[in-house]
Amino acid sequence: MSDTAASPTAPASPDTEPPTGSATTLHATGSAIPPEELDRLTRDIVAALKTVYDPEIPADIYELGLIYRVDIDDNRNIDLDMTLTAPGCPVAGEMPGWVENAVSLVPGVANVTVNMVFDPPWEQSRMSDEARVALDWY
Repeated sequence: MSDTAASPTAPASPDTEPPTGSATTLHATGSAIPPEELDRLTRDIVAALKTVYDPEIPADIYELGLIYRVDIDDNRNIDLDMTLTAPGCPVAGEMPGWVENAVSLVPGVANVTVNMVFDPPWEQSRMSDEARVALDWY
């Protein structure tokens, strides 16, 4: 996976790669989950994250680089770190619930915990090329 933390990550396919410039890390260190299922979970979680949009920005939160970390444990519990484009975002209180709901709908996912973090602060360099094109921010 390009540009992620050096720790072990879930197997990825091209459609589960973090956005260019992103620091999203998908973890499943030493997982007892069969690799095929882990691949499917990873793909489906990313697809679910891509259904959540910041209402003020016409790009999904995954491509914006708002998802910093996704951990999948052996019991299929998901622990996720996310941020906002700005701490004073008007949907700060609602967006974690949107993310939790979206990921909870993925078949095989047990519990979902969404942690709001602001360190490091979000910056435009975290956006994928897809988000930059959608926003005309080149």
